[in-house]
Amino acid sequence: MTNLILFGPPGSGKGTQAAKMIEKYGLVHISTGDLFRYEMGNDTPLGQQAKAYMAKGELVPDSVTIGMLKNKVESHPDSKGFIFDGFPRTINQAQALDALLAEKNASINALIALQVDDEEIVQRIKKRGATSGRPDDNDETIIRNRIQVYKNETTPVFDYYDRQGKSHSINGIGGIDEIFGLITQVIDSI
Repeated sequence: MTNLILFGPPGSGKGTQAAKMIEKYGLVHISTGDLFRYEMGNDTPLGQQAKAYMAKGELVPDSVTIGMLKNKVESHPDSKGFIFDGFPRTINQAQALDALLAEKNASINALIALQVDDEEIVQRIKKRGATSGRPDDNDETIIRNRIQVYKNETTPVFDYYDRQGKSHSINGIGGIDEIFGLITQVIDSI
């Protein structure tokens, strides 16, 4: 089983690369944003809990997010592995993910971080904003804040897995296939 964490700031190409990884390796893509939308949209018990916290303006506790993640992993018992996108964002979440996978006699094989400089990200997101309909894709202040939040949240997680010899940085600037080639080199070497 191959389990990967895909990291990258907003606009780094994670979605594009995840689609190619799914096609080549047959992995299940788990996006925490998609999980939240599914659980809340289907009014599941975990979705109801998440809504209650969000309605009060509070962060959804890790225990709820991990519960959603566990449900998704368990709904794919025959999977060749998973791509975790947008999770973990903290050391506590990384440790919880490790514990969840250990229950399945599995572990994270690699964390792959797409490295894209801030100015390139701003330009990509503003370009995307022309068609995405998302107001946050058109406001440079918000874009730069999202980049900073990403850096603050994910750097400790990158370091956590780096101490285990599992973190890999990939140049996220270039052609889609060129970047995917770098990603496959990492995956094929684990």
